[in-house]
Amino acid sequence: MTFTPEVWNGVLRRLQGEMPTFSFEAWLAPLEPQVDDSGLVLMCPSSFHRDRIRSHFLPQIHRCLSEIAGESMAVELGIATAQTGARAAPVAAAAPDPLRCEPRKAPPARERRRNVHEPPPRPGGRTTAAQTRQSDPATPSGPAASPFTFDSFVVGPCNALAREAALAIARGEQRNLNQLYLRSAPGMGKTHLARAVADAARCLGNADVRYVSAERFTNEFLFALQNRSTREFKKRYRGRRQLLVMEDVQFLASKQATQLEFFHTVQHVLDAGGKLVFTGDRMPHEMPDLAARVRSQLAGGFVAELEPPDARVRRAILRSKAAHGGVKLPADCLDLLVDSISGSVRDLESVLVQLVNTASLLKRPIDQPLTRDAIEKKTSRTCVPAHTLDIASVIGVVSGFFQTSPERLASRSRKKEVLLPRQLTMYLCRRYTEASVSEIGAAFGRDHPSVRNAILKIERAMLERAPLRYQVEALSDRLDRMLGPNA
Repeated sequence: MTFTPEVWNGVLRRLQGEMPTFSFEAWLAPLEPQVDDSGLVLMCPSSFHRDRIRSHFLPQIHRCLSEIAGESMAVELGIATAQTGARAAPVAAAAPDPLRCEPRKAPPARERRRNVHEPPPRPGGRTTAAQTRQSDPATPSGPAASPFTFDSFVVGPCNALAREAALAIARGEQRNLNQLYLRSAPGMGKTHLARAVADAARCLGNADVRYVSAERFTNEFLFALQNRSTREFKKRYRGRRQLLVMEDVQFLASKQATQLEFFHTVQHVLDAGGKLVFTGDRMPHEMPDLAARVRSQLAGGFVAELEPPDARVRRAILRSKAAHGGVKLPADCLDLLVDSISGSVRDLESVLVQLVNTASLLKRPIDQPLTRDAIEKKTSRTCVPAHTLDIASVIGVVSGFFQTSPERLASRSRKKEVLLPRQLTMYLCRRYTEASVSEIGAAFGRDHPSVRNAILKIERAMLERAPLRYQVEALSDRLDRMLGPNA
C-alpha cells in the first residue's frame, strides 16, 4: 500500500484513542511525516523530542502503521529545522547515547583521589567532591541532577551553530576546535550550553573539567593573592587535561590584575592541549574595559551567537517545558504565547510559570483569558499582535516617512540623513518582524554585528533624545495600522 496523508491521519486517530490526550498533544501531534525511498520519516521539533518518541512511542507507531497500511514500513526519526530536515539514523533499536551518564557505584576511598569528577584539593586541606558542590553554586552537581543537557536544548536556526560547536567541544570531535566563545543577550541559552559542555565532558571522562564564573575566578585569585597561595591557584586552573568553562567574562572588565592572570591561564591551557569555553553578553571587541590582548585572545577562537528564538523554536520550547511539567497547554493558548512573547527563552519560561501557577492556585483550567492575563502581568502588553510584518514592509514605511528610497537606505552612505533612517529601519525590523539579525543585515548588505550595533544605538538614543522617541512612535503607529485592529 502506498503511504498517503490519510494513512498517517488514521495512525494518529488510533493512537489518540490509546493514550491520554496530553501525551498525544505534547509528543505525537507535532510530528511531521515525510516519505522517501527508505520508508517513512517522522520529523521531530528537537533532539529531545526525537529521543522521547524513540524510547516511549515508537513501538506503538510501528504497530498502528502496520495495521492501517496492511504492511510493515520502515520508520526513521529526524529533526526538523526551519531550513532543513536533518535525518536521524534508523531507530529500530536505540543506540547508546555517549553523552548520557549512567548511575555508578561510588569508588573506594583509596581511588577517589584519581576520580576526574573531583576538583583538586583546595589550599588548607582536602576537599571532597560533595563538599565542593555544596560550597560552589557554579559547579554543576552532575548530569543526573542537571537539567542543562544537549538533549533538552531546543535547536533552531537562531542557535544551531552554537549548539553544534558546544557539542563538538564536549566530545572532542574536532582537533582544531579548542576554544569557543558564546555570545548572547541574557536568557538566550548560553548558560544552558556552557553547563551542558561541562556535564557532557565529565560523562565522557576525557578531560579535567572546571566550570566557573568570571566572578568566582576573580574572587579565588584575590584570595590567593591575600593568602600567598597563588601556586595552588595556578595548579588548579592550569591542569594538563583541562577543559575550562568560564561564564560572563564581561565581569573581568577594569580588573587589571585578574585580566593578566586570566590571559596567562588561557595561554597555558591552550599550550597544554586543553580546551576553553567562554560566555559573554557582548562580543570581545565591544568590551573596551578589557585589555587589548585579552579581547584579542577571546576573539581568537571560534565565536558563535545565540539569537532570540523564532516562532517555531518558541513553540518547541513551550511544548517541551509544558510536557516536562505535566501541563496540558491548549493549542490556542500555545499560539497566543508564541505570538506574544518574542524575547528570550527566560521570558518564555517566566510567562509559562506565571500561567501554570495561576491556574493551579485558582484551580482553573488554562484558557485564553488566563493566558492573556499572564502575558499582561509579565510583559506589560495589553494586546497581542495578530501577525508580523516582513522586512520589505518596514523598509517601505520608513523610507516613505523620511522621503527617501529603499535603495538609498541599503547604500553605503554614512550621511546623517541616511544613517539614522537606516538604523531606525533595522530597529523596527527587529521589533515588527520574525527575521533574525542576520536576515535583517542581508536586506541591507550588512553583517549581523552592524545590525546589532544599530539596534543598540537606537535603544540608547531613545532614552536621551525626545525627538527620536516621537519619530519611533510615529513610525510604530503606521506599522501598527498595517498589522490591523488586533495589533
